[in-house]
Amino acid sequence: MTNAHPWFTQAVAELADPQNQRVWSIIVSLFGDMAQERGAKISGGALGRIIEPMGIKPEAIRVALHRLRKDGWIESDRVGRVSMHFLTEYGRTQSARVTPRIYARDPAPDTPLHLLIAEDGTGTRLLEDILLSHDYTPIGRNTALGPGAPPVDQDELLILEVTTRSVPRWVHEKLFPPDLRAACRSLHEAVRHVSQGRPASWEPTPCQIATLRTLIVHRWRRVVLRLPDLPDRFCPPDWTGPACRAQVFRLLDQLPRPLPEDLNQD
Repeated sequence: MTNAHPWFTQAVAELADPQNQRVWSIIVSLFGDMAQERGAKISGGALGRIIEPMGIKPEAIRVALHRLRKDGWIESDRVGRVSMHFLTEYGRTQSARVTPRIYARDPAPDTPLHLLIAEDGTGTRLLEDILLSHDYTPIGRNTALGPGAPPVDQDELLILEVTTRSVPRWVHEKLFPPDLRAACRSLHEAVRHVSQGRPASWEPTPCQIATLRTLIVHRWRRVVLRLPDLPDRFCPPDWTGPACRAQVFRLLDQLPRPLPEDLNQD
């Protein structure tokens, strides 16, 4: 990509995650965004054209693919001399599970909430099991906050319906720790600057679009999957989540998702 447009090179640098350049995770973001459907395949050449502009070497891509195959996320086959890679059933299931959270354009609705409080020991283990399979946000080791109606079959837990008059600072720190707030601010500034600076005459290739989309989705995924799915009234005053969400989707809309076959022919 030595002849890439200067704006593209700068945009890649700005959108790259300063905290996480794990190649296997970037590949998961890429397939989740552009090749999640059954039968969708991306060639090894296309992966290189998409990922190498991020400053990632071919050897690192091969190592990451090996790890993803070993972990059951990716399968590979050959069509003539071309390697083709695709999500396994497990990989598609895991991607589909988080897709609604990643691509939700609106924040969580302001629904009723309830609190689960567990006793140390057996109660704590029960609460841990609930957190693994239900949509709860932990607040400390023995307490979790959840949306909707309280459960009716958890006699070992103290269950309280929540009416918020105020949210203290310590709850903000638990739900929105400083590193999450900093990551959201940083992403907001990056996507805003990239979107504003895009030249009107620039015509990207499908793989260049895929590079930028992968970087955006990868960073947003790392923010939103840590973001409590709670109403805005629980957010701290300095939380930039709504502005970041709006800017992320504004930029993604400027970069329409290419089809796998277009990537493979680029």
